[in-house]
Amino acid sequence: MVAAHTSHSSSSGEWIACLDKRPLERSSEDVDIIFTRLKEVKAFEKFHPNLLQQICLCGYYENLEKGITLFRQGDIGTNWYAVLTGSLDVKVSDTSNHQDAVTICTLGIGTAFGESILDNTPRHATIVTREYSELLRIEQKDFKALWEKYRQYMSGLLTPPYGVMETGSNNDRMPDKDGMSSGALCQVSKNCNKTPLIEPHIPHRPTKTITQVPSEKILRAGKILRNTILSRAPHMIRDRKYHLKTYRQCCVGTELVDWMMQQSPCVHSRTQAVGMWQVLLEEGVLNHVDQEHHFQDKYLFYRFLDDEHEDAPLPTEEEKKECDEELQDTMLLLSQIGPDAHMRMILRKPPGQRTVDDLEIIYEELLHIKALSHLSTTVKRELAGVLIFESHPKAGTVLFNQGEEGTSWYIILKGSVNVVIYGKGVVCTLHEGDDFGKLALVNDAPRAASIVLREDNCHFLRVDKEDFNRILRDVEANTVRLKEHDQDVLVLEKIPAGSRVSNQGNSQPQHKYIVMSGTPEKILEHFLETMRLEATLSEATDSVLNDFIMMHCVFMPNSQLCPALMAHYHAQPSQGTEQEKMDYALNNKRRVIRLVLQWAALYGDLLQEDEAAMAFLEEFYVSVSDDTRMIAALKEQLPEIEKIVKQISEEPKASQKKHKVLLQLFNTSDDRAQKRQPIRGSDEVLFKVYCIDQTYTTIRVPVSSSVKEVISAVADKLGSGEGLIIVKMSSGGEKVVLKPHDVSVFTTLSVNGRLFACPRDQFDSLAPLPEQEGPSTGTVGTFELMSSKDLAHQMTIYDWELFNCVHELELIYHTFGRHNFKKTTANLDLFLRRFNEIQFWVVTEICLCSQLSKRVQLLKKYIKIAAHCKEYKNLNSFFAIIMGLSNVAVSRLSLTWEKLPSKFKKIYAEFESLMDPSRNHRAYRLTVAKLDPPIIPFMPLLIKDMTFTHEGNKTFTDNLVNFEKMRMIANTVRTVKFCRSQSFNPDAALTNKNHQDVRSYVRQLNVIDNQRTLSQMSHRLEPRRA
Repeated sequence: MVAAHTSHSSSSGEWIACLDKRPLERSSEDVDIIFTRLKEVKAFEKFHPNLLQQICLCGYYENLEKGITLFRQGDIGTNWYAVLTGSLDVKVSDTSNHQDAVTICTLGIGTAFGESILDNTPRHATIVTREYSELLRIEQKDFKALWEKYRQYMSGLLTPPYGVMETGSNNDRMPDKDGMSSGALCQVSKNCNKTPLIEPHIPHRPTKTITQVPSEKILRAGKILRNTILSRAPHMIRDRKYHLKTYRQCCVGTELVDWMMQQSPCVHSRTQAVGMWQVLLEEGVLNHVDQEHHFQDKYLFYRFLDDEHEDAPLPTEEEKKECDEELQDTMLLLSQIGPDAHMRMILRKPPGQRTVDDLEIIYEELLHIKALSHLSTTVKRELAGVLIFESHPKAGTVLFNQGEEGTSWYIILKGSVNVVIYGKGVVCTLHEGDDFGKLALVNDAPRAASIVLREDNCHFLRVDKEDFNRILRDVEANTVRLKEHDQDVLVLEKIPAGSRVSNQGNSQPQHKYIVMSGTPEKILEHFLETMRLEATLSEATDSVLNDFIMMHCVFMPNSQLCPALMAHYHAQPSQGTEQEKMDYALNNKRRVIRLVLQWAALYGDLLQEDEAAMAFLEEFYVSVSDDTRMIAALKEQLPEIEKIVKQISEEPKASQKKHKVLLQLFNTSDDRAQKRQPIRGSDEVLFKVYCIDQTYTTIRVPVSSSVKEVISAVADKLGSGEGLIIVKMSSGGEKVVLKPHDVSVFTTLSVNGRLFACPRDQFDSLAPLPEQEGPSTGTVGTFELMSSKDLAHQMTIYDWELFNCVHELELIYHTFGRHNFKKTTANLDLFLRRFNEIQFWVVTEICLCSQLSKRVQLLKKYIKIAAHCKEYKNLNSFFAIIMGLSNVAVSRLSLTWEKLPSKFKKIYAEFESLMDPSRNHRAYRLTVAKLDPPIIPFMPLLIKDMTFTHEGNKTFTDNLVNFEKMRMIANTVRTVKFCRSQSFNPDAALTNKNHQDVRSYVRQLNVIDNQRTLSQMSHRLEPRRA
C-alpha cells in the first residue's frame, strides 16, 4: 500500500487500468495489483482471500460524478456494487413517481449493495451519487457463479435473504442505561397500522458481559494469566475476608494492575492495564465478586472464571511452561484490544458517573467518527456526556421497526445493520462509522425503515431524543449572533472556561465565547478586541490567536489582512473623554503590534516571498516608530519589529548575490555536506523535461512556477511551443496532463516519475523512459555489511532534516490546494515522497534477491532496522518499512516467511498491529500519545486527518467563514509543532563513527516503484502454488 500522496495517482491508476482490462486478459500480476487495492476496502475486509482473488478476476471499475442515478426503484438488477470512494443516497418512494422519493440513508465507503440480482427481484430503492464516487461492479452472471462456488464464504457476508440471518430473541438486547422506560426504544407510532417485523420487546437491565459466550482466545488469555500468577505470585489468589464475609480465591484490583505492569514492556500505564483486565471482565473470564461490570484499580475483589468452581486445579509443570512461553503474546493481544474495552467501560457508566478524564477520552474518540465530523466541538463535548453504549449479541435482532416513533439516534461502532422497508426487503447495509435514526428525531416523524442486525455482536453509540433536543436547545441558547443590515456577521458560542485561578489569586471567568463563524473582518476585529494585554498571555488565548494567524490565508490572504491591520492600528474612537480616547488608541495599537509579531513569527522566511507582506511590515515599522515619539509605552516593542523588518529586507538582497539553485533531485548545487535548508518558492531548479523521442531539455525556473510558465521555458529552449502540454509520467506508464494553473509540480512526481512535454496530439505515443524502470540488481551485498542500528540512525538524521524543513503552512496549502494560494509545498512533497521511497526500497531489495536464504536475512535486517527507527521515534520510516514488508509482492513469498525465525515473526506481528487502521489508527495514536518530542510522525496519517476535517466540513456556511473548521485543522497542524518542539540530537556515539558510506547509501536509494514489475519479480521468485 502506498500511503503518501505523491504516488497515489500512479498506484490508483494502475489498479484501475488492470480492472479496465477484459477478465480473460488479466494476468496474475494484474490480479495481485487489484488484490492489493481491494484488501484495503472495508467492504471486502471479511472476504476469504480465495473469494477476493476471484472478484479481482471478474470485477469492473466505475467512476460517477455527483447526481448520477445508478438505478431506479423497480428496475431489474444486472450488477452488484461495492463503494470504494464517495457516497450514494438511497431513495425510496411509495408511489410510482420518483420525485416523491425520500432519502432514507446514505451508503458510504465500504458499503456493498445489489444482491437482489441473485433472484432477479426488482430493485427496492433508487441509488443516486451524493458526490464523485468510485465503485467496483460485478455483473450478474459472474456474481451468480461466485455465489454457487463460494456460498459458504458469502452467506455470512451478504444481506438477507441470501446471507445467514438468525431471527434472534429480542431479549438479546442490551442497552446500557439504568432505569430506562420499558418502551423507550420500541414504542409504536399511533399512525402506524402495519404489522411490525418482530413484536415490540421490553429491554431488560444490562448484563455484565458484552458477549454471551467468551471467545476462545480470551478464554485462553485468562487461563494463561491465572496460571502465570499461580506460578509466579501464588499469594495474589487466595481467600479474602471483608466485613466478616469470606470471598473465595480472589485477587485485588490494584494488585492485578501492579502485576500486569511488571510483566511486559508493552504496558505503559495503569490506565492501560485497567483496559486489559476489562477485556477479561467483559467476556466473563474475570468476574467482580458483586457482578460489577467495570474493572477498577481499587481494593475490590475479582475472581478468575476457573476459580468460580471449588477445588479448581492448579497448573501442572507443563502448563506453567506453556504459559510462560505464551505470556508475552497474550499481553500483546490484550494491549491491542484493551483500549476499546476501556472505552466501552466508560461508555457503559451512567452519564452522571463519568469523570472529566472519561469525558475527554470519549471526546477524542468522537473526533474520528465520520458521522460526527460536521458537528462543532461544543456539540461533540456535549455528546460525550450523554452517549450510551448499546450492544446486541445476535444477528437478526431488530433495533426498531418502520413506523415507530423516533426515540434515539445511533452510530455504529462495530458490526453492520440492514435497512429494511415493508414490501421491499433489505434496501441497503450500513457499516462501522455510519449513523441512522437522526432524521426521525429532527423531523419528529415516524421511522422510515426498520433496522435489523446483519451480524452477531454489534456495538452502537446511542443518543436519546431528550438529550439530542437538549443539546440542540443548549447550543442555540448559548449562541450569540452579531448582525449588520439584518445579516449575521459574527457567530459566537458560550462555553465553560473551566475554573482557573490567576497568579494574583483572582478567579477567572467561568465562561468564555469562542468564534464559530463570521466575516473575515469581524473575526479579526473580535480577536483584536478580546486580546489580553497582560505580560504573559494564557495558553488558551495564545492558541486561539494562533488559530487565526495560521489559518487566515484560507479566508483572508495577506493582501486583505495587511490593509485591515493597518486600518485597525490607526483607528481612533469617536466617543469618550480625551483620556479615554488616548487609552483606547494606545491599547488598540499594542494589540495590533502583538498580533503582527505573532504573525511574522509564524510566517518567518515565507514573508520574503510576499511583496504585500514585506511592504506592510516596512510601512508598519515606520508608523510605530513615529508613534514612539509621542507614546513612550510603545518603545519596548519597537526593537522586535525593527529586527523582523531588517531580517526580511536584508536576506533577499543577500540571496540575490548568491541565489540557491537546486538540482533535479532537489539537492543544492554547492556543498552537500551543509545543513539542509528549506526549499522556497523563489529558489530555482535545474530540471530535465523529456520529449516524445526521449531526449530532454534542461530548464531553469523557480520552484513555484506554474505549468504555464514551465511550458514557456520549454518552448524557449525548443524554439517552438505551440500546442505543448506538460505530462506527468509514472514508471508504470500512467500519464497525467497537468493543468496550466498547477504550481510547483516538480516535487509532486512519484519516486521514479518524470515530466514530459509534447503536442497534445502526440500524448498517446508517450512511453516511460528505460531509466524509470529502476535497478536490475540489488544492493544487498553493500548494505548487509552495514549495521542495522547505523542504517536506522542515518535514515533518522536524513528524515529529520526533511521533516524540519516542512513549514506548517505547507500542510494548509496541501489540504486546501496549493494552486489556490500559488504557493509551493516542495518540502512537504519531498518528505512524503521519502515515505514511498523507503517503502519501495524494502520491496525492491527483497524482490531482486534470488537466493532464499538471503531473502530471509533481508527480512530479519528490515525488521531490525524498523525496531531501531521506532526506538529513535522515527515513525515515518518505521511505518514505511513495515508497509513495504506487507506489500503483496513481499507478503506472498510464503517460502521466505516460513523460514523466518519465530522471534522475528512475533516482532513483525507486533509492529503490524501498530499499523492496524481500525478505529482510525487507534493503535498508532495511542503509541504516539506516550512519546515525548522530538518525534518524526507518520506524515501520511496527519495528511489524512486534515483531509478528513476539510472534506467533512464546509469552509463557508451561509457566506460566513466556518471558523470551527479552521480551529480543527489548526489543532492538527499543531501536532507538527509539538513533534519539533525539542531539537533532534543524533546519537553522539554513532555520529562520531565514520559513517560516510552509510550516510550516502540511505540518501541515494535506487528503487523500483512499479507495482506490476515488483509483482512479476515476486512470482518468478516463488511461483503461485497450484
